[in-house]
Amino acid sequence: MSTVPPGRRSRIIGVAATAGAFALAATALAQAAPAASTPSVQPVLTNKVLVIGLDGVVLDRVLQADAPHLQGLMAQGLTARSTLYAQPMAATSSGPGWSTIATGVWPDKHGVRDNSFVGKNYSAHPDFLTRIENVAPDLNTYAAADWEPITSTDQNGPIFSSQVDKRLSLKGDRDGYRNEDPKVAAAAATELREQDPDAAFVYLGEVDAAGHSRGADSRQYLEAITRVDALVGQLLTAVAARPTYAQESWKVLVGTDHGHTGRGGHGGSSIAERGTFVIAKGAGIAPGSVRQDVRLVDIAAEALHHLGVPTDGIDGIALDAPDDDPFDSLRPQLQPRVDEGGIGSGVKGFTHTPPVGWSVDNSKMGTGGVSEWRGWAFTTDEFWSQAQRDQWRELNVRSRDVFAVADSDEWDDKSHLGTFDSTLTTPAWPVAGSSTKTLRYRTHYRQESGQSAQVLVSFDGAAATVLKDYASDAVATSEALSFQVPPGAQNVQVHFRYRGDNNWYWTVDDVTLQ
Repeated sequence: MSTVPPGRRSRIIGVAATAGAFALAATALAQAAPAASTPSVQPVLTNKVLVIGLDGVVLDRVLQADAPHLQGLMAQGLTARSTLYAQPMAATSSGPGWSTIATGVWPDKHGVRDNSFVGKNYSAHPDFLTRIENVAPDLNTYAAADWEPITSTDQNGPIFSSQVDKRLSLKGDRDGYRNEDPKVAAAAATELREQDPDAAFVYLGEVDAAGHSRGADSRQYLEAITRVDALVGQLLTAVAARPTYAQESWKVLVGTDHGHTGRGGHGGSSIAERGTFVIAKGAGIAPGSVRQDVRLVDIAAEALHHLGVPTDGIDGIALDAPDDDPFDSLRPQLQPRVDEGGIGSGVKGFTHTPPVGWSVDNSKMGTGGVSEWRGWAFTTDEFWSQAQRDQWRELNVRSRDVFAVADSDEWDDKSHLGTFDSTLTTPAWPVAGSSTKTLRYRTHYRQESGQSAQVLVSFDGAAATVLKDYASDAVATSEALSFQVPPGAQNVQVHFRYRGDNNWYWTVDDVTLQ
């Protein structure tokens, strides 16, 4: 569950840009009319967005580096860690990473699985600047980068289309990112300060180059972060120096496309390579807040939302969307590993205690097995995906924060008697007066012969009937199952029953009834 206090996601449009500006406005109003009859008036600000993309940056190293501008954004806004996918959905490389950030959808939709860009589907899932142009062509858009596929038509991209009003493309691979990043930052700073962009994306690549040449654990990697941080400072200074800044509400979003190993490199499924982050500062974001329910796809969603552009069809969620998932409330109860050897001892990531009103029936469960996965458990991606890598657990990209999992494959890794048979049950939800209801949830399921995954419904405590019986893989899927409500029924409960042995797994998250 987010540590941001209630109301943290309320969108604030009309706020004073500075205390001084607000004080002058208040003084003018007080002089214009008696205090008793003066209404409270706040200026209407023009919303603008700056997205800064930093290639291959590890958040923990930002915290250790001399990086006052990035650390200042974190202190003044929101910080969220977010993990990526792995193969076969996509490699943890720049093509899929920047496509995910730009489009707000995961690789199974945008189609980019590696740096070849084979299978890209930007026509169906365009970048957020192009979405802005499609809906509000009067808004000004800008993109600048020195990794060519982002903005250059000469490469496999471009990720940001030719519909973007102004694009700058330099050649970091050819001429060196340490040389080209300052040119990108200088040009972008001039654009931000002297022109009128409503939405801008600026990419800087030197840190990734340092990661490849020296490794993320190196002194040179920290030094590269410091240099890039200074360029981030130039961009922030340019925004604040705009003549119209006091009449504007800027949302600044920072993200990275993938992580890096300590020795250097990425593309694989380790948590170091899959690690990314989102930093956000602006109206409606609590200073110093830390969240676990934010994903990398939310950068595009928040940029669009801030400008009033629809986010239909994307996986991202705006930062002020309510988080009502009861599973997320379990984060304070998460425990470290017991039997699992591949998970770091300091990672707290599982509990068998369900949320209030939910229940787990393990009366048919076998005995023994791996403790963490005995029956339905509640876990996180950073914990569960490390239990065994490269078995598609990393592909559970549409779950957020804490989710439920039944994993007979991992449970079977320790001696046991009997088989896996566990049922997760929702609270009793009222349905009186309804003829039809729709059950919605996110799921990630791998099928194998000998296992069973069923969704059942029961009304007023009567016998349960099968609503869905999974017979094939459902990879990172959002489900919507409609059913009829019997006349006179007062409430319904939904049951998720999983049975198996040395088979696979089933995750469930964000379960709602509409």
